[in-house]
Amino acid sequence: MKIRDILILIAIAILLSAVSIQIGQWSYSWLPPQASTESGLIDNTISFLVTLGSFIFLGVTGTVIYSVILHRASEEDLTDGLPIEGNITLEVVWTVIPVFLVIWIAGYSYNIYQQMGIQAPGHGSHPNMLMDAAYAETLNSSGKENLESSDSLVTPVENTVENIQVDAKQWAWVFRYPESNVTSTELHLPVNQRIRFALQSEDVIHGFYVPAFRVKQDIVPNETINFELTPTRIGEYRLSDSQYSGTYFAAMEANVVVESAEDYQKWLHQAAKQKPSIANNQAAQEYAQNEQQEFQNGWQTVPPAAPPLVNYHT
Repeated sequence: MKIRDILILIAIAILLSAVSIQIGQWSYSWLPPQASTESGLIDNTISFLVTLGSFIFLGVTGTVIYSVILHRASEEDLTDGLPIEGNITLEVVWTVIPVFLVIWIAGYSYNIYQQMGIQAPGHGSHPNMLMDAAYAETLNSSGKENLESSDSLVTPVENTVENIQVDAKQWAWVFRYPESNVTSTELHLPVNQRIRFALQSEDVIHGFYVPAFRVKQDIVPNETINFELTPTRIGEYRLSDSQYSGTYFAAMEANVVVESAEDYQKWLHQAAKQKPSIANNQAAQEYAQNEQQEFQNGWQTVPPAAPPLVNYHT
């Protein structure tokens, strides 16, 4: 291979790298606004994978297009192709490079997995990463957290921990605040404060998933799973069940309200003074409505759990 050809390949590789890196930066805008310290880890991982995938995609498709346009046989050429039996060097290269890439991706992803502390079934407790203010500042100053105005994004992270018990059942979420003796079907969280959840399921496997937090934790029956995160953006988000838990699992959603520490304490104080009442439950309402119809819809389902009795509901 001539020096000229080597320089051309190097220039193409540099161009592909620059374009791939730019596409990787664009991937941050494809996701919801970052609302927790953990979301930065996930977004960085996605950007890394998009960058690597873009480089491979552009390199392979570019090579194919170049070969089709400049190296195709003419219409009059009916001869057989060259009798190439193999190239050991080429085969070693295209085997070693994918193996290296797979190991690299696996190591990178495993490191993020360890920091996130996502827990598999069969583990009673696990250590979770404690994110500090420096990391939150990095998220804000890196330019990757500029999807919205920064007025609602607060970066300092406090060292205090708020304990919340999460009960999942077919098909409702119930949040218990043991220190304030409050129960709610709407999840309220103080901003910039570490939250420790105790996740429990009364029946089947459920999934605790808040897209803006970039966290998803399976909840296994007969097991308490500890899970932690730190919300960093004031606002309202949506919690959904990421596991198919039965007929009405799509209705198993809840509002998530991230607010200042002062507003959070006010809400706890007001909710504690309210008498428990039956919360609205879409699954129970749809099931009851279907039972009253003369013609059933034909879907077999277990009866929903009774609507929860809570201090606060929407």
